[in-house]
Amino acid sequence: MSDHIRMTRADGTWVVRAGGAVLAETDQAVDLREGSRAPVIYFPRSAIAMAFLEKSATQTTCPHKGRASYYTIVTKSTRIEDAGWSYETPKDGMERIAGHIAFYPDRVTIEQL
Repeated sequence: MSDHIRMTRADGTWVVRAGGAVLAETDQAVDLREGSRAPVIYFPRSAIAMAFLEKSATQTTCPHKGRASYYTIVTKSTRIEDAGWSYETPKDGMERIAGHIAFYPDRVTIEQL
């Protein structure tokens, strides 16, 4: 694992809301901290209402985590392009975020309960 990335279990219960819907709620989130960047909360797929997410064609590559796939949120009231991302096969040392999706806090509401 890159020495500037720290992953821990996120304290408490975390929720993602968008378009008037609760998309995820879990007490099993992963808190990823990369250097001086703001913490990112990764939600296990099992806690996400995946019916609201469509995989988009967007992909990016992080030199530390690997290739990211993106998801668009689709609800009755809104469509939020590339609102979340996932490292489906992350690089060695980053396996803890496999099977998880993170969301942009400027596109959804992410709250710790």
